[in-house]
Amino acid sequence: MRTGLVAEKLGMTRQFTEAGDHVPVTVLKVDNCQVVAVRTTEKDGYTAVQLGIGKAKVKNVSQGMRGHYAKAKVEPKRKLVEFRVSADALLDVGAELSATHFIPGQFVDVVGTTKGRGFTGAMRRWNFGGLRATHGVSVSHRSHGSTGQRQDPGKTFKNKKMAGHYGDERVTTQNLKILAADAERGLIYVIGNVPGFEGSFVLIKDAAKRAAPKDLPFPAALREAQPAAGAN
Repeated sequence: MRTGLVAEKLGMTRQFTEAGDHVPVTVLKVDNCQVVAVRTTEKDGYTAVQLGIGKAKVKNVSQGMRGHYAKAKVEPKRKLVEFRVSADALLDVGAELSATHFIPGQFVDVVGTTKGRGFTGAMRRWNFGGLRATHGVSVSHRSHGSTGQRQDPGKTFKNKKMAGHYGDERVTTQNLKILAADAERGLIYVIGNVPGFEGSFVLIKDAAKRAAPKDLPFPAALREAQPAAGAN
């Protein structure tokens, strides 16, 4: 079982296929995604890889986390995520993952936090049809109607679909197809939409309900170290 990736959602666009058809895609950016820590069975009781993405200002990082990053010899990150992996898929601390960790045609699962909609009515939250727009209904056309029963049982059951807080939930969208991956720019193009707003972080993992392609890079696709400026 391989590690996943942490990416930033840039937005949506469209790409054209060789047949001339256009498909909607979500653009995800893998920016400086590095291994910050490794969990092992001997020390922690399980195997996992902790990844960090982006760059955070040192003044905004707590003293304890500064020591955590200093031990790994990596810059402070904006987002830290831990992925469970198999024992043979552990990575070296400090290794940087590439966007080509996922290959075109592969299916993935994307985890993100949906947009918060605040307090909304039943029509928007649950797609209710509303009450009649003709005689007999007064100033309550968008209400959800009755929520209870008669004298027995005489109460509203829990989890009844009613107006309330909508969105801002952790959601997993399964079986999304990878259209392309650009290692140089760190971009991943996923067919369809993924949960979250522009600028939010999402987790990308190999699809749990699909067989993984045989040519996947294992244990991961690592980004080659870039030469220093002015080096020959």
